[in-house]
Amino acid sequence: MGYGIKLLVWGEYACFSRPEMKAERVSYDVMTPSAAKGILTAIHWKPAIDWVVDRIHVLNEIKFTNIRRNEVENKIVESNIKKAMRGEDVDLHQYAASERQQRATLMLKDVAYIIEAHFEMTEKAGPEDTPEKHYNMVSRRARAGACFHTPCFGLRELPAKFRLLEEDDHIPHSFYEDKPEKDLGYMLHGIDFEHEMKPSFFRAIMKDGVVEVSGVATL
Repeated sequence: MGYGIKLLVWGEYACFSRPEMKAERVSYDVMTPSAAKGILTAIHWKPAIDWVVDRIHVLNEIKFTNIRRNEVENKIVESNIKKAMRGEDVDLHQYAASERQQRATLMLKDVAYIIEAHFEMTEKAGPEDTPEKHYNMVSRRARAGACFHTPCFGLRELPAKFRLLEEDDHIPHSFYEDKPEKDLGYMLHGIDFEHEMKPSFFRAIMKDGVVEVSGVATL
């Protein structure tokens, strides 16, 4: 296991979309490991390291809200982009006024989590890449609020604020600390981008406000 960190993240809204819902967006009850990894890579990522999420602490009460959003119905077709690259005459414009549609979204509001994670060195690590070096880099960036791009809670319009939790920091209590164990059902664990974007799922159980991720069985 590599060097680990604890990151406090919070925001007004979040939407961790369930892939089985097609027409309308419906969020999972809590943050997914893949979303947590996305926040970590937004703060610090290099080919030499790979982030592994160990557990997710759910601090606030799970609350949902409904909104409707204007979205563009279609995307620019990849084949048209390739034709344009070959010099063919194709229309790459997207006309939002004629392709606009409304979609309902069931999202979370007033969210706060603690992400416990560590990174492991990859085969792309060079002689200058050491665990100590990258741990110092991610710690320094998290303390300063630095990131490669703004981390978000599922959608780019939903920014996530973050703060590194140091060893002597007070750990916030979870709303579910003394509540009964909660079965959250099957949740997206991650997507294997190297193998045709194959998704993996795990049975998410929240106990005392904590969802264990590391070492769980996936399918």
